Amino acid sequence: MAARVGTPIGQHKEDFKFGPWCISASKGSILTSVESEEICKRLDIPQIPEMTFGENHIGISNSNGFRIEFNALDALKLVDNKNDLMKVAVAREWMESRKNNEYIHQTVKPFDWTYSTNYKGTVHGEPNAVSVTQTEERINLEKLKVREKIAYFEQAILFEDELADHGCAELSVKIRVMPSCFFLLMRYYLRVDGLLARVHDTRLFHECGTDHLLREYTEKEGSLGQNSSIPLANVTDSHSVDKHLSKKYEIFHKLQLNPKIVSSSINRTQAASSSTQSARKQFAVEMSVSD
Repeated sequence: MAARVGTPIGQHKEDFKFGPWCISASKGSILTSVESEEICKRLDIPQIPEMTFGENHIGISNSNGFRIEFNALDALKLVDNKNDLMKVAVAREWMESRKNNEYIHQTVKPFDWTYSTNYKGTVHGEPNAVSVTQTEERINLEKLKVREKIAYFEQAILFEDELADHGCAELSVKIRVMPSCFFLLMRYYLRVDGLLARVHDTRLFHECGTDHLLREYTEKEGSLGQNSSIPLANVTDSHSVDKHLSKKYEIFHKLQLNPKIVSSSINRTQAASSSTQSARKQFAVEMSVSD
């Protein structure tokens, strides 16, 4: 089986299955003006991002009925549709940078025009398939540095807006599956030129053979003013900017799969001679054949 690579925009992809897991992903075009107006009414918000990909999503499902999905519309539901938080946060600097900009004054009512969101994914599935609790456990980043064959990779932009040429707000998600684990990163990146940069990261990790997932959510922020430590040449690269930002908030969750359903799933897997270990071996054989 050849390793799967990202899907071009406008194409839909079939599911990718491994063990008790299934990754689903799709990509579509930007919402039309009519569709955007409908979403604005539904969310009670004056505007949504210029480029909102309503069909784009990445979902992760388990055979026990658990599913978590990452999509644009659920992320936009968490945008403040009543208050202009950026204006409050940067006050005088915000006004100075927009003296000649009509973009904000054209809105029907105040709202967070940076589309900042603390979205961490949408949990679906069977009742009691998973329990979500805060945890002291952390994702093993060293394990992710170990070089492994990538059996599957996908990425998608959920929304993007250039903030009337004064920066950018982008939400994207990507996932990779290796023989021993899978890892997802969803990143919201905000750049308001001359003012600030903001990164909200959601990381989701599962190690094969375990009965849970770990989710880490962090918020970082830093100045892009005259005394900023961020090189101007790097501001369009969120990964370069991220290193210079200060952590403002973090929370860690453990998504515990229902043990009874998990064990029955494992028993079925063992009965079929495809336990987690054998699945890893199969991955290795299939990918070596595809080389």
